[in-house]
Amino acid sequence: MSLRELARVVQTSEVTVRRDVRALEAEGLLDRRHGGAVLPGGFTRESGYPQKAHVATAEKTAIADLAAGLVQEGEAIVVGAGTTTQELARRLARVPGLTVVTNSLLVAQALAHANRVEVVMTGGTLRGTNYALVGSGAEQSLQGLRVSRAFLSGAGLTAERGLSTSNMLSASVDRALVQAAGEVVVLADHTKLGADTMFQTVPTDLITHLVTDDPSAADDRAATELQALADRGVQVAVAPAGPSGVEAGPGRRRDLPVPGQRRQALQHGARVADFAPRR
Repeated sequence: MSLRELARVVQTSEVTVRRDVRALEAEGLLDRRHGGAVLPGGFTRESGYPQKAHVATAEKTAIADLAAGLVQEGEAIVVGAGTTTQELARRLARVPGLTVVTNSLLVAQALAHANRVEVVMTGGTLRGTNYALVGSGAEQSLQGLRVSRAFLSGAGLTAERGLSTSNMLSASVDRALVQAAGEVVVLADHTKLGADTMFQTVPTDLITHLVTDDPSAADDRAATELQALADRGVQVAVAPAGPSGVEAGPGRRRDLPVPGQRRQALQHGARVADFAPRR
């Protein structure tokens, strides 16, 4: 988690958080990273839904707004579990003829009263911490399914391992969702960038798009990871709304140069639908 998010959660200054983080690191209770901190051993642990729901809320809203531009009328998609994908689902209620396949009770609830959207739930066993259906029942119900895109979130995202989560059952279902989709769109706010967890769900080379927010100038780890993902061929769209609530004006767009033979654009405020699919 970034120092900025820690300061927001505990309602204190970043200076105080930075001092406390140094003290906790000295006791071996966490590892400091550029702009943030993780649990010892390099792997972050999964928080429950109540905790996740209050982290990076403005960023998740902006990410969902931008990601919704990828969804077209009359198509079929899968949407995985998570607080960011829940935000996305709330924006899909007015897409005519849309079919959403999901293992998330929260996603289904967000679309429950959308008359023009058909919601298909997987089977499976309820995992209460994130209100998701997991297990063999969920995976078997996805066999033979084919949709245009999968929209997924997770606990961590790195250029080296891709998207990951700390729960084995959740990871297994997410892999099944990926297999059903022609493209994979990852929704991850800056707190997930550079974080790594135990179980890989989507390797980097299978991630078509990443929709994220702009990490702060002080968050070197997230910014470096974002650049590395673009270098690996992931098409990155950066939502215009930041933690300060300042949004880019209509049509505002800033392209950042990306080194490497495959020059991908980190596009700020751009419509994701304008991104050509990676071949």
